[in-house]
Amino acid sequence: MYEDILFPFDGSEGAAETLHHAAEIANWTDGEIQLLYVADTTEYSTTRVQSTVVDGQVEHGEDVLETAAETLDSLAADYSTDVVQGAPAETIVEYAEKYDYDVIVMPTQGRQGLSRYLLGSVTEKVVRLSSIPVLTSRMNPDDAFEFPYEQLLLATDGSQSAEHAAMHGLDLAAALDATVHALSAVETAVMGPDVEDVTNAGRDAAEEAVDTIANAAQRRGIDDIVRHVEDGAPAETILDVIESEDIDAVVMGTTGRRGITRILLGSVAEKTVRSAPVPVITVHGPDEAE
Repeated sequence: MYEDILFPFDGSEGAAETLHHAAEIANWTDGEIQLLYVADTTEYSTTRVQSTVVDGQVEHGEDVLETAAETLDSLAADYSTDVVQGAPAETIVEYAEKYDYDVIVMPTQGRQGLSRYLLGSVTEKVVRLSSIPVLTSRMNPDDAFEFPYEQLLLATDGSQSAEHAAMHGLDLAAALDATVHALSAVETAVMGPDVEDVTNAGRDAAEEAVDTIANAAQRRGIDDIVRHVEDGAPAETILDVIESEDIDAVVMGTTGRRGITRILLGSVAEKTVRSAPVPVITVHGPDEAE
């Protein structure tokens, strides 16, 4: 899986670091990276050179992608390049769906400036809109991503969307021969006066959600499974398990069950994307529509 990778690239340091990670994935899958630069049509960028109208962003995009191509050449990764015009997030999503990519790889931050489009808000919008899995990376100076992933965290609340994302994560774990960590959180902070009864019900639901993933993992021949049912706020719990278990990547849905046992609401997924020190792969449910 992940043979066809879409990488929106803006030339920022975060994007350049994430590009190395994408190259590792492509080399492992014998895949190809499509480098994409979106010339933002919401910004004024055209100039006239003698009798010819030149779009400065398009020309800049071609230069940026040439630099990225040199990096991929040095990493022996297969690639192609394309510069298109449009609104950044929507164009990235439409491009990925039109050409049926397996995954979109993006950093969570991009270079600031007039013609830059990979700011965190755009990445998060792609996460919300894309029907194709999105692999995001924060890439702070002290972050170091390794591939193939050996420890894969699957976060679930038992909802259909969460289970759909978990099945994607299990397919990835099987391909990588990775250990699966199945996590569900019991969020006690939002409970009412009958805390004990509600907590017990929430823990039962969390354990059932984790068991669903563990059973599906075993059916796929995955034997290394670690179960986590934890009390606490969902996003913080995910970060705690990442640290305590030396997790290499997280797979989670973009929406989840509403209620006291929720873990995968959009805000939680986006918070995890922004804060996790490892790659986060977000997956839309099969019937989600924006």
